Parts: sequence; structure tokens; C-alpha cells
Amino acid sequence: QLQVVESGGGSVQPGGSLRLSCTATGGTLDKYFLGWFRQTPGKEREGIACVDRTGRSTNYHSSVKGRFTISRDNAKNTMYLQMNSLKPEDTAIYFCAVDGPLCEIGIGSKSDYMYWGQGTQVTVSS
Repeated sequence: QLQVVESGGGSVQPGGSLRLSCTATGGTLDKYFLGWFRQTPGKEREGIACVDRTGRSTNYHSSVKGRFTISRDNAKNTMYLQMNSLKPEDTAIYFCAVDGPLCEIGIGSKSDYMYWGQGTQVTVSS
């Protein structure tokens, strides 16, 4: 059974950077489209980025485009989210998601993905 675990969350000041990782066990990620989602209390989990199987094609939510970069290293069975110029409104629990829809078309919704990590907290505050 494929399982994924996120790491790299934490607290950072506005304008700072963090890099999240999502590592898989029990299977390989290379055959899947992958995504990053985030959720704040009382709100729906929203997709913010996705990447295709090779890493060449990506898609971003408008709120993070130009600041966040999604990437993957299939040899390490790991996906990343580099987050720069962080804002207080980026504060959320971040989740990695596996086996999503065709990333070139869109990130998709929570129900489109098969496997999920437990999430990692990112807090942006001065």
C-alpha cells in the first residue's frame, strides 16, 4: 500500500522561504500525477500545484504562481514544494496528493486524488 509523508513545514516570517518534501513508501511515485493542497480551519482543501509524471509540466493556483515551485525526483521517490516570498495568508496545513488528474488540464479537486499524506503545518507570522 502506497503511503506518503510530508516534511519541511514550520514557522517563518513573511517574505521567508520553506521547502516541503513528500516521500513515498510501499510503492513508487513515477507513474502518478502529483499535487500539493492546503487547508485552513473552516475552509475546503484547495489544490495549489500539480506536476506530471516527468516533472516537465506543472500547474499552479493563481494565489501561489510565481512564488511556489513544484518539482519531483522520481529516483528519490519524492516530490517537493519550494515556497518563496511567503505571506501570512499562506498559513495552512499542506498536504501532498498522489494519483491525480491530467495536470496539464488542471490541479483538480480533493476527490480526484487517491492517496494523501497526513499534512504538515506551515505558519507565516511576524
